[in-house]
Order: sequence, then C-alpha cells, then structure tokens
Amino acid sequence: MNHKEKALNYFSQKMHCSQSVIAAFAEECGITEAQALKLGSCFGGGMRKGEVCGAVTGALIVLGLLYGESKVDDAEGRLVSIKVNDLMMDRFKEKCGSYICNDLLGCDITSAEGHKYCLDNNLFTEFCPKMVAVAVEIVEEIIASQE
Repeated sequence: MNHKEKALNYFSQKMHCSQSVIAAFAEECGITEAQALKLGSCFGGGMRKGEVCGAVTGALIVLGLLYGESKVDDAEGRLVSIKVNDLMMDRFKEKCGSYICNDLLGCDITSAEGHKYCLDNNLFTEFCPKMVAVAVEIVEEIIASQE
C-alpha cells in the first residue's frame, strides 16, 4: 500500500486528517503507526477550530520529523525545516486555494450550522479525503526534492 492509499484508508476509518497523513509516513519517520496516530490526534479539523487544515499540520509534522532541528544550535536543520515548511504551505495553498480548514470547507466548522453544512454536503467524507491526498502528494514531492 502506498502513502496515499494508507492515509486514505486511515481516514476512511474515521481517523483525523492529521493522523492519517502522519501514520502514512510513520515508518520513514522512525515511529510506529500507533505513535503517529497519537501524535496527530489533536490536529484534525484545524485543531478543532477551523484553523490550519489537519492534513497540512500532519504533513508538517512528518516533515519536521524528517528534516527538523534535532539539537540546540542546529542551524542547518533550522534552515531545512524552514524550507520544507514553506514549500508545504505554499504548494498546498497553490493547489487548494487555502490551507485554512474553514476556508477550504466554506463554513465555520466550530458552529452547529457549519458542522451541519459539512455533514449535509458530505464534505468530511468527499472533500476532506482530497485534502489528505494532496497533502500526501506534496510531502512525497518534497521528500523526493530533498534526496
């Protein structure tokens, strides 16, 4: 199963978008899938506040685990993490129009009306998986560009 299939499989089982993206790359990150699921458990739905899309946050966690600073005064790690962060955010916004959950969904998911709108329009089951897939694709592109 490739990264995208693995992420979409997790998402289809009602895992958060953030959890799904991180778990898809757990092996490369040197963590277990269970650890990945725990790590991403508080970032779905834009941290439940409609902020940065959980798929993007999950992708940033993956990139941080792969390329982030690993010690104090790790100037090279800092520069690489800044670079991959900017690539992720910019590419996702370019492909999807925004990286803010509420903007992507077209409603305020923290309100009862917004949540109902998402349910009524199948956004969580039809739109959000597309965001998970895009996030995974961009992470794969960034990894390939770093090798």
